[in-house]
Amino acid sequence: MNTCAFLLILAVQIYADGIEGPTAAAGCTFDEDSDPSLCEYTQGDEDDFDWQLIRTYNSPHTTTDLLRGSYMLVNASQHAAGQRAQLLLQTLSENDTHCVQFSYFLYSRDGHSPGALRAFVRVNNGPLGSPVWNVSGSHGRQWHQVELAVSTFWPNEYQVLFEATVSKERRGYIGMDDILLLNYPCYKAPHFSRLGDVEVNAGQNATFQCVASGRASETEKFLLERHSGDLSPANSVKHLSHRRFVASFQLEAVTRSEQDLYRCVTQSSRGSGVSNFAELIVKVPPFPIAPPQLLRAGSTYLIIQLNTNSILGDGPIIRKEIEYRASQSPWSEIHGVNMVTYKLWHLDPDTEYHISVLLTRPGEGGTGPPGPPLISRTKCAEPMRALRGLTATEIQSRQLSLQWETLAYNLTRCHTYSVSLCYRYSTAGGGGGHNTTVRECLAVEHNTSRFTLRDLPPYRSIHVRLALSNPEGKKEGREVSFQTDEDIPGGIAPESLTFTPLEDMIFLKWEEPVEPNGLITQYEISYQSIESSDPGINVPGPRRTVSKLRNETYHMFSNLHPGTTYLISVRARTAKGFGQTALTEITTNISVR
Repeated sequence: MNTCAFLLILAVQIYADGIEGPTAAAGCTFDEDSDPSLCEYTQGDEDDFDWQLIRTYNSPHTTTDLLRGSYMLVNASQHAAGQRAQLLLQTLSENDTHCVQFSYFLYSRDGHSPGALRAFVRVNNGPLGSPVWNVSGSHGRQWHQVELAVSTFWPNEYQVLFEATVSKERRGYIGMDDILLLNYPCYKAPHFSRLGDVEVNAGQNATFQCVASGRASETEKFLLERHSGDLSPANSVKHLSHRRFVASFQLEAVTRSEQDLYRCVTQSSRGSGVSNFAELIVKVPPFPIAPPQLLRAGSTYLIIQLNTNSILGDGPIIRKEIEYRASQSPWSEIHGVNMVTYKLWHLDPDTEYHISVLLTRPGEGGTGPPGPPLISRTKCAEPMRALRGLTATEIQSRQLSLQWETLAYNLTRCHTYSVSLCYRYSTAGGGGGHNTTVRECLAVEHNTSRFTLRDLPPYRSIHVRLALSNPEGKKEGREVSFQTDEDIPGGIAPESLTFTPLEDMIFLKWEEPVEPNGLITQYEISYQSIESSDPGINVPGPRRTVSKLRNETYHMFSNLHPGTTYLISVRARTAKGFGQTALTEITTNISVR
């Protein structure tokens, strides 16, 4: 046999027997002459059956389906479908880069799957989680080598657990051998750099950046594993160089319930990389338990105390703000606050406001929801000014219809207000009587800007003033004068009629009506004989009428009969017509001839 052929046969023999050249820091070769102190494993307590230690060279009746050597074996035909067997390695607490290496075979003569082989990495005696590596099916009558690059270091510890599950076909074998702890990096699986904790505020996206070094196959899967075992695929994988890459995992709009430990895992048929567990810390943005307190209220300001001693959520608080809005308004304003009290300026008078405190902690989305609102109202302010635009819409002889500008809140500056219409006019006797002044103020209904004054004297100057009042003050407008229209005049007072009778004449004098009700344009005097001491005179005689100018308040009746009684009437006239008639009877003197 030549040298080349001998080396080839030797290489095949080494591979078939699962013998590896590197020196292991610890591990299990399951050979009789192996160091027992380096091989510490236990059978699982929570499975259905145990792995079987096989040494084929000591067993002459071993089937030809099995490989030669000493190794752990599961014969699928001897167990029910779905049953499991677990093998636990000793707990490891390493302080430097290392590699867990093992060999396996899954083989069935007819090509059916004997079952599945899974590897788990449990940290600090925590939950088992999801398998970091798994294989199933029939992979030929040969050994396959796998590496686990576990980046968990002292003071943390971890334990590798292998689990074989029998398939429903229940044919073939699952074997494991040469489980070794190597004190140098894995060649087939990437090693992760330390994964740092991620802190975000609730409702924000959390991103884990998993940086790894080593070889990664094109079929490598990148997963983020939660402590409970839930898996999430990578959002992106970016190669920084031919042996260095970063996998990004984004958790959308995280909540407090998602706060947990997470680690990065790569999976391929050749092995798996497993990072340390890092914590996703989800902070709840803070908000006050109680509403702010009102210290003082004015017409355009409110002074409040923030009252943020008790909060819900997480600190530290880096910013405090006041959010306020008018109760009936869709808008709101936010003001930053750096003291325990704050004065809100430029508010509307007599307006209800909702005032809340906003608290912010570090990080994006760190502002919590508004705290309970303080509902408070500003005081009224004095009316802005007096009412304007007072005009007459209709003027009659005895009534006056008025209107003015429409009232609005920006004028009243209070929802509780009143409008008064005050007027005055003078009364004067037509015969020079005493002057008197009538004054009166009337309340105007809300939401109206018109009013009618009634029972006014005709043809008189009416002086009107509007007053706008609220609890904080009063504004009076300027006085506006209007004149009522004319009316028919009042009657001439009978007692103002004075006369001087003669035999054939009567001199009559009278005074202007007490209520002229306009401009007197003329007087009308009528007279008629109604009785006579002279039987030769026909009575009643014809009625005669005389008109007098407005400034003629006297008349001389001539060509009368002596000893005759006359019925005399006097009435005044304006543009509206004649007024009431004043009557008197006058008898001429009897002739003495």
